[in-house]
Amino acid sequence: MSPTTRLRMNSRPITAATASRLAPAFACLADATRLRLFDLVRRSGPGGICSCDLTEPLDRSQPTVSHHLKVLREAGLVEARRDGNWVWYSVSPETIATMERFLRG
Repeated sequence: MSPTTRLRMNSRPITAATASRLAPAFACLADATRLRLFDLVRRSGPGGICSCDLTEPLDRSQPTVSHHLKVLREAGLVEARRDGNWVWYSVSPETIATMERFLRG
């Protein structure tokens, strides 16, 4: 038996429900600016990062960063919390865990 045949016999394909949950997240990260933005948020740790600290590293305007953060939120990749006038972003642990399980197969 070839390794390819063995692999197919020992694993189950992704379910339609899981694929539907993961597709928006992976599609969202296909954009280079959003991937860089997600990386900055991810590296900030569980405390998150203020949106005001994301414009300079990306060399993008605040409206552009806000737009991309909105897309990341809608895809379930980041969560936002308001603190006074500022919005802090952190990764969504649930979505990241689902993506990791899928990637590790």
